[in-house]
Amino acid sequence: TGPMSSECLGDFLRITLTAEYFDDKYLSLFVVDQSGRAWELDEAMAAQCGYRVTYTTCRNIQLRASALSCHSHLEKDVFTVTVQIKASHTPDMSNATSHLKSASCHYGLWSPREIKCENNYMEVSVRREVPQTIKDFVQDEPEHWTFLVPEAKLQAEVEETSIWQIVFHQPEEKRALLVSNAWSAGYGLNASDSRVLLRVPYTAGQVQLVEDQGITFSVLRSSVFYKYQWVILMVDTAVACPVDGVDYTNKTITWTVPKYIPPLSAGMTSLKDVLVEAGVDLHKLSAKEMASRKYVLLNELTTITMKIPIGAEGGYYKTFVNSGQLGIKYTINLFLEHQWEDNKWGLTKHTIIKEIETPFEQAEVIITNNLNLSAGLMNVTVGTFLPDAELANLTIEGVVVAVPEAVQHGYLIHRARYANGSKAYVLQVPLDAPSVKKEYMGEDMRAYTLNVTLIFITYPSSETFVVPVVALSAVKDAVLPSATGFCDGRNLHLIITRGNVDQNWLPFISDWHLTQEAAQKYNYILRDNGTHLAISVPFLSPHVSYEGFHTSAIKASFYLTLKDDITLAQKRDFSVSCLFSPSELIQCLPNGTVIITAIKLVGGEDLDTALLVLRDRQCKPSLVTERTATFKFNVNTCGTSSKFNSTTVTYENEVLYFRPGDDIPIYQLKFLCLYAVEQTVDIPYESKKNPPPSIQPGSGCLALSLKLFKEKSYSEPYQESEYPVVKYLREALYFEVELLQPKDARLNLNLDDCWATNSQSQDSLPQWQILIHGCENNKDSYKTVFHEVNYSLRVKFPQHLKRFEVRMFAFVQGTSLLEE
Repeated sequence: TGPMSSECLGDFLRITLTAEYFDDKYLSLFVVDQSGRAWELDEAMAAQCGYRVTYTTCRNIQLRASALSCHSHLEKDVFTVTVQIKASHTPDMSNATSHLKSASCHYGLWSPREIKCENNYMEVSVRREVPQTIKDFVQDEPEHWTFLVPEAKLQAEVEETSIWQIVFHQPEEKRALLVSNAWSAGYGLNASDSRVLLRVPYTAGQVQLVEDQGITFSVLRSSVFYKYQWVILMVDTAVACPVDGVDYTNKTITWTVPKYIPPLSAGMTSLKDVLVEAGVDLHKLSAKEMASRKYVLLNELTTITMKIPIGAEGGYYKTFVNSGQLGIKYTINLFLEHQWEDNKWGLTKHTIIKEIETPFEQAEVIITNNLNLSAGLMNVTVGTFLPDAELANLTIEGVVVAVPEAVQHGYLIHRARYANGSKAYVLQVPLDAPSVKKEYMGEDMRAYTLNVTLIFITYPSSETFVVPVVALSAVKDAVLPSATGFCDGRNLHLIITRGNVDQNWLPFISDWHLTQEAAQKYNYILRDNGTHLAISVPFLSPHVSYEGFHTSAIKASFYLTLKDDITLAQKRDFSVSCLFSPSELIQCLPNGTVIITAIKLVGGEDLDTALLVLRDRQCKPSLVTERTATFKFNVNTCGTSSKFNSTTVTYENEVLYFRPGDDIPIYQLKFLCLYAVEQTVDIPYESKKNPPPSIQPGSGCLALSLKLFKEKSYSEPYQESEYPVVKYLREALYFEVELLQPKDARLNLNLDDCWATNSQSQDSLPQWQILIHGCENNKDSYKTVFHEVNYSLRVKFPQHLKRFEVRMFAFVQGTSLLEE
């Protein structure tokens, strides 16, 4: 069909500019008159001259012209319109190409009065009739006419059929304008041998809003005066068009138009309907066609009503953006033609073109992700969208990228079109694309996350909206880091082979981030080449744990944790453990100097190495770390004892730890140095735990306390002011028995019997055994539960406490509750 096509629609001509030729171009539209002059068509001229420019859902441009439009040529029953289109790729219209289109349409018989209600203007044309008596008179000379009515002389010689002026009838006054002034005010006036025409934009100053039967009309009451020979004639050019009357209920559009509008029916009697027809896009529909589309046309006594189901054939959906939210509206271009007869005009033809648009309805965008594991692709479908929305850009990792450039980032994008005209966009993104984030999910699974923002533009409104796309795929391809460890004589070594999930995992020793700077501080060796992470730490290091030692070996362990660099969540733990010779801890120098390093074992975290001493408590460590204490002294000092035999001299001392105010050590490490008569040697040593206390019968005073606590944590006991404590049956009671005096670490508290009574007297009856010989009562329905006691700031001697839990019960006799 070429770049332009035309269609005749009654007393309208429609010219369509095909999007295939004019899409993505800057356009200028012109109307060409008979002399060949081109008049640029803007919004103001279109409303004044009888033109309407719209866009279709397929992005075509449509120009609709009235039969009596400006610069058209009307001859007999044919009107011709010529348009010129200039198209350019730049807004300054340089290098524009020009397209010319001329089209003609036949027009049927004119009614005495014809009224058109376009979307941007109102138009009335009436037959001009001259009484026969006036025609029979002899025409005066033109100079006589201009002498009598000088205002009627236009810039050139006065024509026989020229319009002189227009008078607007306002409620408070009448206002007259000459033709030239009316044109300057935006009104369109024209006269031919047989008709007078007035065209009024809805925004014109003299237009009033009038309500009739609940419907608002744009109304202009006016009279046009024109000259015929020496006589001035007047014709009524009132025009009225409905501006509302549309309702949306139950997914149905209801359009109501009153039949006989007062400004149009003034002075009339004997009104009679002649024809009521309706259609879509200026195409009239038969009753059968309307029924097939489920349209309803009701011609009632005072109104005409059309009912259209929202979404019905003939209309279309358009994309809208409201406060950044994507939505849709259903649009349909209805028209209604009503013809009636009356005693004043004979036949009136009233044509109303109504573009109806439903309220904004938010649209849902569905995102689906189909993983093609064999191809290593994420196939993400985003949609659906209407034809008037186009994907313009993507935001990838904060960078805005045009659709054609997305392939450079690994994105392949194509449209999926559906039978109803809608479409979706399919994004194919490789799993290894830089913008796809990989995250370890656990076990052998990795999460691949695509996070991209799609930026759309609507046509022709050029509104934009964004669709955030977050697509997640779980793939069973995780390779976790693994480790090997070994030791040499003085160091522990850990070598971690990285996997594919730990690129952002950081090495930690407990909560201490192991960086190159931190490693150098402790003489650690840290190497990372991207595929392997190697750490070497000396045996005597602050971060080495000592888990036990004997005369032959010391077990030392080094623990390393990999943590997420953002959340610091613990991801993977590694360790290396080795046995070292005790000779690493002691040096017996030939000059009688002894250097001994005491180590804190795992489980003795509360031990302060700075408080370690030798037998002579004045001998304190010369070097202290969190886990070690180093002493340097002479064999003749610090309480060192010696033994002699025929070949050797043995020196013995101990490293001890005392709690403040206590003379019994809780840590004891004995070591020896053996010197030959002519030689000094180092020998292994061993740690001896405190000798078990000997038990001997005796008597004395013990101070005990029994407390009731509020919770299982045993953090808050009930105070005296809170007694008596109210509890429900089977509710837990948390008891603690503590040995208050004497505070001797060698003592251990054991409970023998425990019972409950119905009064404060321990000997009263009845009684119920809670503990029997240190064990729970087997006759209890809910047996007593013992709770472990651990060392804390409040509990210095866990062996001095016993904790147990009892369920609340009551004493009964028969079915009666026993009370004190």
